[in-house]
Amino acid sequence: MYALVRVRGEVNVRRTIKDTLQMLRLNKVNHCVLLNDGPHNEGMIRKVKDYVAYGVIDADTLAEMLSNRGRLEGNLRLTSEYVAENTEYDSIESLAKAICDGKATLKDVPKLKPVFRLHPPRKGHTGIKRTFQQGGVLGNHGEDINKLLKKMR
Repeated sequence: MYALVRVRGEVNVRRTIKDTLQMLRLNKVNHCVLLNDGPHNEGMIRKVKDYVAYGVIDADTLAEMLSNRGRLEGNLRLTSEYVAENTEYDSIESLAKAICDGKATLKDVPKLKPVFRLHPPRKGHTGIKRTFQQGGVLGNHGEDINKLLKKMR
């Protein structure tokens, strides 16, 4: 399961990349989406790698994101009680573990919005024009995406 966070804006962005970002539902900076591992998603990630930070998310970080930033229709918070009433899972933590294992998706929770609106990171980005390997934040973070998401909680 990949987590993608849009880091750069849309000024001087090619139309094909802008369309791909819209297909991924990354319309604004600091928005985050979750994607499954698959050739179609990997191709779209490769296309927008210069505008997003991405990596493999773990269950603990996903549970924290769902509890802090998960929103239902009407901008209501996602709670463990709502998850227990409307899904087969008894808490947000068990839902997050099932999503990371591939046994569930975000669509299993009715009325849950697929986009997480995050804060800018505490202490700021290290640079939005360089890749992660060069000391910036763009591109593949691998397991270190969890550190960025915790900074953006």
